[in-house]
Amino acid sequence: MFGQFTSPFKIRAKGIMGMNQRNHSYIGKYNDRSKFPLVDDKLKTKKIAEIHGATTPALIGVIAQQAEVKRIHKMVKDWPGFCIKPAQGSGGKGILVIISHKDGVYTKPSGDTVNEQDVERHISNTLAGLFSLGGKNDVAVVENLIKFDDCFEGYSYEGVPDVRIIVFKGYPVMAMMRLSTSNSDGKANLHQGAVGVGVDIATGRAVRAVQYDLPVTHHPDTGKDLMQLQVPHWERLLTLASSAWEMTGLGYMGTDMVLDQEEGPMVLELNARPGLAIQIANGTGLLPRLNHIENLGVPLEYPKPAERVAYAAKQFAAKFD
Repeated sequence: MFGQFTSPFKIRAKGIMGMNQRNHSYIGKYNDRSKFPLVDDKLKTKKIAEIHGATTPALIGVIAQQAEVKRIHKMVKDWPGFCIKPAQGSGGKGILVIISHKDGVYTKPSGDTVNEQDVERHISNTLAGLFSLGGKNDVAVVENLIKFDDCFEGYSYEGVPDVRIIVFKGYPVMAMMRLSTSNSDGKANLHQGAVGVGVDIATGRAVRAVQYDLPVTHHPDTGKDLMQLQVPHWERLLTLASSAWEMTGLGYMGTDMVLDQEEGPMVLELNARPGLAIQIANGTGLLPRLNHIENLGVPLEYPKPAERVAYAAKQFAAKFD
């Protein structure tokens, strides 16, 4: 089944979900708007994840006011690499990754360099809301760099690969890996040209890969065979994603996680309005899986995260040739 590329028309026939249906029937119905700030603000997400025992990238510091901007250089002087993010950013906008720095010269993953004034300007733009949802004033979150697991060597170009899992009522229903490319400037953002690899819920194996919604078999920069991708610690990742329901109370969400070489599975972000490209990456639609979970009803004692993972793995396993 997954050995053949699937056309968008065939995917529609398999129950693909559109934006309006997602917004009305799932986000609007299952996500209490009062809980959105828990996932729209990366600092709040970090706090609730840690309360529930989930690991997140180490927080170096926060810059909340223009008067604090020049503190950045002293803040990061003992950290070889770091990442600056808008707390309320979306879609990978406004993320500045620095892999090394010396004497006021900061090096990005591409090898390009920026100076102290460039870094300060980036933070000032972040505070002004240039990258935030709705253009609201924001704060800059400075985090330690993630050291991605060696098993992903060659699968991503100048950036950390992440795992997006759609969770519905606590059940993981669909997954993909997002792999950065030269086109995406080292960011795992599909709209900017990253590769999306559909991943089998049951095994963590690749089922299909796309770039700009078109099928690919190998990474465009490294030539790595994408169909050989196998995500380690898969059950742990699924259980972590599943437990995001208990963390947030959101019924329909996207969980973004990474595998750190030293810390293992980490929560990167949670998303109350996850995109729909995951269906193209998997070559199948979300609706049959969402309908299946809806039809389960509400038992007297709701299954624990590990039980929900086991159920999803059994029900939504890919059929390989």
